[in-house]
Amino acid sequence: MKLKKETVLHYLDFDSVYCLLSLRNAKILADYFKLLDVHNKNRMNDIQFYHFMNHVTDLKKKEIMMTFNMLDWNASGEIGFEQFYMLVCILLCSEYNVEKNFISRHSRPVFELLDMDGGRSISPAEFQASGFLFNLKGHALSKIFYEFDVSGDEYLNYKEFKMFAMACIDMQEETQKQRK
Repeated sequence: MKLKKETVLHYLDFDSVYCLLSLRNAKILADYFKLLDVHNKNRMNDIQFYHFMNHVTDLKKKEIMMTFNMLDWNASGEIGFEQFYMLVCILLCSEYNVEKNFISRHSRPVFELLDMDGGRSISPAEFQASGFLFNLKGHALSKIFYEFDVSGDEYLNYKEFKMFAMACIDMQEETQKQRK
């Protein structure tokens, strides 16, 4: 997943260590969210979400709608600012190549995001289907899943996912050392 050039998100000050926006930039993002909220409901529906994502990313419609459904935790057909903020942080992590850092820093919300059926575990299908959010693809994605499935039940519970998140920290640190 890539951000398109010259979108408003490129101008936000993103802390790539903690994978968060500064308070000032969170306020800017809140104002931007209000501009996108044409119905003045402090919510964004799937159509507004699709057009926003189509404008700022290279994702296909299927991926955009899957992302919306993942963020729509209560199945109301709308997302609020909290989910929008998380989405923008994921997009910026992808832009700055710190996806693994985001997963490790925010393991609980990421786990809940990837647990699409709400079963408190992540299936191989859920992991595979949502890998595009964090630029995890192909055979490596399956290998990673089964490597951390300690219980062997073909599902990742939160503890197993947390081990995956900790391994992501190590991988991110190795990548940064190699770049230097």
